[in-house]
Formats: sequence, structure tokens, C-alpha cells
Amino acid sequence: MTEAVLEGTQTHNTSRTKFLVGGLIILVAVGYLIVSSFGSSAQYFLTVAELRGKGASIVGDDVRISGIVVGDSIMYDSQTLRLEFSVVDNLEDQSNPLHVIYYGPKPDLMQHEAQAIIEGVWNQDGAFYAHDRADSLLLKCPTRYEEEFPEQAEG
Repeated sequence: MTEAVLEGTQTHNTSRTKFLVGGLIILVAVGYLIVSSFGSSAQYFLTVAELRGKGASIVGDDVRISGIVVGDSIMYDSQTLRLEFSVVDNLEDQSNPLHVIYYGPKPDLMQHEAQAIIEGVWNQDGAFYAHDRADSLLLKCPTRYEEEFPEQAEG
């Protein structure tokens, strides 16, 4: 009878250990998913000045930047789908614009004073290369148009 009790205890301990290990693996996986989703959704953007301030330490890294589109810098080649434009932090000081290169269809909102959020890589040549994804270039109408047509800006 002692052997039967020992076998039952060992089987119970083995089952319990498997249950605990399985539960721990699930908890770790759920924790990882929560942490990784916060990391991707909490990605902020840098201004042009902040990007330049980081200097060579950020060259080649994936970053998200924000700036105001300078209208007369917009060049688009519909054959190669190459869109080039410059962004600045504020239109009163356009002394050090950031040149952006993007490949894809030209967005309808690409216009002077549009606010842009761009994901990509700052290259050693000084240009910012947007990723080749549709969501790597987001544009918002200039504020002056939002004030003229508030019903369109809300939607």
C-alpha cells in the first residue's frame, strides 16, 4: 500500500509541475504581448530640430518625425512614384529644412503647410528616406483649411 501511495503522489506532483510550467509559459507570453503592444503604440515622433540634435547617433535608425511641408519643395515623378519634399518645424524659419524622399502614390493632402508624420531612416547624405509603406507618410490638412471648413476637419 505504501508503494501505491508513493506512485499516486509522484503522479500528482508530475501533473502539478506540468500545470505550473504550462501556466508560467502562458503568463510570460501574455506579458510579452502586452509589453510589445505598448511599445509599438507608444512610439512618438521627433521634430526636425530634435532629429538634427541627435546627430550621427540616430543615422540609420528607424524613427518617426513630424514637420510642416514646404509647398515649393514638392516634386513628384509619376513614372517612378518618387515624391520629394522638405519639412520644417515652423514656416517662419525655413533655414534648415529636412529633405524627405518617399516612394509611392502622391497623397491627396500633399500640399503647402500640411502637417506630416513620416516613418523612415535618416541617411548619412542628410536626406530622410520614408519607408515604402502606405502608412509611413501621414498628412493632415493645414490648420487654416480646418478653420475655413470645420465640418470637413472633424471627419
